[in-house]
Amino acid sequence: MFTTIANIWKVSDLRNRILFTLLMILVFRIGSFIPVPNVNAKALAEIGENPIFGMLNTFSGGALQNFSIFAMSITPYITASIIVQLLGMGVLKKFEEWQKEGEAGRKKLAQITRYGTIVLGMIQAFGLSVTFNNQLPGLITDTSWTGYALITLTLTAGTAFLMWLGEQITEKGIGNGISILIFAGIIAGVERGARTIYETWFYNQDQLGMSFVKLGILIVGIVLLIAAIVFVQQGVRRIPVQYAKRVVGRKMYGGQSTHIPLKVNAAGVIPVIFASSLLMFPVTVAQFLPSNAVTDWIHSRLAFGQPLYVAFEVILIIFFTYFYTFVQINPVQLSDGMKKNGGFIPGIRPGKPTELFITRVMNRITLSGALFLAAIASMPVVFMSATGLNLFFGGTGLLIVVGVALETMKQVESQLLQRHYKGFIRK
Repeated sequence: MFTTIANIWKVSDLRNRILFTLLMILVFRIGSFIPVPNVNAKALAEIGENPIFGMLNTFSGGALQNFSIFAMSITPYITASIIVQLLGMGVLKKFEEWQKEGEAGRKKLAQITRYGTIVLGMIQAFGLSVTFNNQLPGLITDTSWTGYALITLTLTAGTAFLMWLGEQITEKGIGNGISILIFAGIIAGVERGARTIYETWFYNQDQLGMSFVKLGILIVGIVLLIAAIVFVQQGVRRIPVQYAKRVVGRKMYGGQSTHIPLKVNAAGVIPVIFASSLLMFPVTVAQFLPSNAVTDWIHSRLAFGQPLYVAFEVILIIFFTYFYTFVQINPVQLSDGMKKNGGFIPGIRPGKPTELFITRVMNRITLSGALFLAAIASMPVVFMSATGLNLFFGGTGLLIVVGVALETMKQVESQLLQRHYKGFIRK
C-alpha cells in the first residue's frame, strides 16, 4: 500500500488532481464555519434531537448546526437532478431527446439543473430560515423582509458555490465532485459521533466494562458492514460476447472474445441520496405550514425512523436503483451496438433476443443490489433503537463513504495503470 501511495506522487498529473481536490475540500470545510448574517447560530443548540435536522446536518458536515453559508449543502442540487431526470423519462419530449443526444444533450440538461438548483435553493433557504425562527424565536436577529432576503440570497449563493466547487473537482480533481463533497461532510461528522458515543456510554464510570464491550461490538459490526459493502459494490456479472471474423479489404477484423461487465450495484449510492432527499421534503414543508390534520399526520407518520418512513425509503431506493441503472446501461443500445459490430452472445440470437436477455439479467442482479441498498439504508433506524444513540451516520453514511472511496480509488487506479504503476486493487 505504501508503495502505491508513493507511486501516486510520482505522476505529476495525478498528484496535482489530488492536491486540487484536497484544496477544494478545505475550502468547503472553511465555509462550513462562516456564519450567515443576521443569525444567532447559538440558538440552534436548543433544537434538540430533531431527526430531519440531524440528517441534514450530517450531509452538510455540521454547516447547518453552525447556520453557515453552506447550511443547505447541495440538497437543492440533488433535488433538481431528480426532477430533471424524472422529466426525461417520457414526461417532457425535449428532455428525452436531449438525453439521447450524448454530450451536447447532457450539457443542456446540466444547465437546466443549475437553474433549477438556484430556484429550489431560494425556496428552501427562505423556508429553512422561517421554520427555524418559528421553532426558535430569536434565531433570526432581523425579521424584516430585507433581513430574510439577505439570508435567502446568502444561503442560495452558498449552495451555488458548492455546486460550482463540485463541478471543478469533477473536471480538475479526482472523483465525482458532488459525491466528494457529501463524502467530506459525512467524514466531518465522525468526530461528533465519537463524542456522542463517549458521552452516552462512558459518562458513567461504574459501567466502563460494559461500555467497552459495546464499543467492541460496534467496531466489529462496522468492519463487517464495510466488508459487505465492498463485496457488493465490486460484484460484477460478466456476459460473454463473441465477435465474428470479417474481412475488410485485405485486413481481417473481429474474431476475439470479450464480455459485458454488469455491476450488481451499478447505481452506486445515488438511489440512497435521492430517496433520503425526497423523504425529507414533505416533513420539511410541513414544518412551516399551520398545524392541521395533514401536517400532524406527516409529522407522526413520515418522521425519520417511523415504519411508514422506512417502507417508503425501501420502495424509493428500489425504484431509483432500477431507474438509474437503466439510464446508465441501455439494453437496446448495447444490443444494437453488438449487432452493428458483428458481436453476439453465445447461444443468443442478435437483435431483440439479445436485448431481452440483457434486460432479464439486469433485472435479476439489480434487484439484489437494490435490496442490499435498502437493507443498508434501514440500518440507522435499527441501530438507534438498539443502542439508544442518536447517530445519523449509520448504514447510509457508511455506504456513501465506502462507495465514494471505491469509485475514487478506481480513478486513481486507472491513472496509475496507464503509466504502468501498480495500484490498490489486485486483479
